Amino acid sequence: MPLPPPHLPSARIKRRGLMLVISSPSGAGKSTIARNVLEHDPGLSMSVSVTTRSRRASEIEGVHYHFKSQREFERMRASEALLEWAEVHGNFYGTPREAAEVAMAEGRDMLFDIDWQGAQQLQEKMSADVVSIFILPPSMDELRARLQRRAEDAEDVIERRLANARAEIEHWREYDYVVVNDDLDRAYTAVRSIVQAERLRRDRRPGLFDFIQGLLEG
Repeated sequence: MPLPPPHLPSARIKRRGLMLVISSPSGAGKSTIARNVLEHDPGLSMSVSVTTRSRRASEIEGVHYHFKSQREFERMRASEALLEWAEVHGNFYGTPREAAEVAMAEGRDMLFDIDWQGAQQLQEKMSADVVSIFILPPSMDELRARLQRRAEDAEDVIERRLANARAEIEHWREYDYVVVNDDLDRAYTAVRSIVQAERLRRDRRPGLFDFIQGLLEG
């Protein structure tokens, strides 16, 4: 279901954007939930990362990634132009600081599909703007079954992903919210509800001061 439109006059109240971080072990459903939320919420956009990985034929510069050389990436990292970065399979990935800061100031919300290490770095840099959600599988047996149903990996790779999943799950306490994905529709609804509630937080809505002043003077 699409998100309901904001109700007036609250839609006129200036607010600061939020950085929605969704993390999970491989196979727990993070990407599917994130895709559904993005599809049905026009107020939310995906953060476009920078990467040193070569561009694939199906990828568009500035849409899927900002593709950078190793030297360009290192310059961005050294100048604090990245909010978070990580090395994955020999390639570097990172979140540009400027785009995120501009979006927050303009009241636009951004979604970050990153792991716990990236989430930690975002919390360190912009903790007041981050809303973090960790997606859990209902059981390790179900996680194994999901990885096997994808039919993308050999059995030894699946075992490695399961071992990594146990290590990732240890970080669940570092997140604001934890959602168990035992049913995709329920998990999606839970994430959508979190976004709606966080948008209404008093400390994200600096425009409330002027709005309430107008109420009292009216």
